Amino acid sequence: MKIILLKDIRKVGKKYETKEVADGFAMNSLIPRNLALQATGTAEKHVEALRAQDSAAKSGREAGVAQELEKIAGVTIAMRGKANEQGHLFAAIHAEDLIDELRKESGLEIDAEHIKLDKPVKEAGEHMIPVEVAGKRAEFKLVIEAE
Repeated sequence: MKIILLKDIRKVGKKYETKEVADGFAMNSLIPRNLALQATGTAEKHVEALRAQDSAAKSGREAGVAQELEKIAGVTIAMRGKANEQGHLFAAIHAEDLIDELRKESGLEIDAEHIKLDKPVKEAGEHMIPVEVAGKRAEFKLVIEAE
């Protein structure tokens, strides 16, 4: 059955993608839980309108955050994590882990996709973390203490 996803679903696809899935999976799981719509002409028009609305809201939110991005430059976030004797963390710190702390410190609503990490942070110590929104760039300091 051909469906249009309304949310990101792991191992199936991203929001607003059209996918071919088993009929039973679509009818018994995805559609009743409002995670997908059956791909019809009406549904495709509805999803296209939702996509445009989401895109406009996202670009408006990004423009607002880009204007206030300088607030991030002076922010220092302190986190604690279990580490071995050499300072290597047992659990890596990802961009998603930094979002809540950054919101508390700066008051800005930033998405994880705006935090530009080459790889997850796995070392205790100080790290400069870049943030890029709508072409503007700033950095904040992440201090990780080993437990």
